[in-house]
Amino acid sequence: MAKKILLVEDNQDILNILKELLELEGYEVTGLNYTDSITKSIAQFAPDLVMLDFLLERINGGELCHEIKTTKETSAIPVIMLSAYPRVLDSLGNYGSDAFIAKPFDIAEVLKTVKECIEASMAHA
Repeated sequence: MAKKILLVEDNQDILNILKELLELEGYEVTGLNYTDSITKSIAQFAPDLVMLDFLLERINGGELCHEIKTTKETSAIPVIMLSAYPRVLDSLGNYGSDAFIAKPFDIAEVLKTVKECIEASMAHA
């Protein structure tokens, strides 16, 4: 069964590229430009992995990551943060994310990171 990825990215071009790239690798991807409740989105889509842009419209993706990681029902789901501003993330900590990918990203790095995070979470299940 295909692993599910929830991708929250407010840049439609990046969302489309990542969605297509991950689907070509056999993942089932749900892409959102915005979510008003990350826990509701997770309950709705039941992802095996969440990818979050750090700077989202009206909300900080790091705060969404923190919410995922501190909620009992979702804390085991791996989270990958994406940002064009890696220094911002360095200065604020990683909010509990499992991995970080800087934009512009390398396609091979994205695929490797996604695979590693999913495999690690399966090993701990």
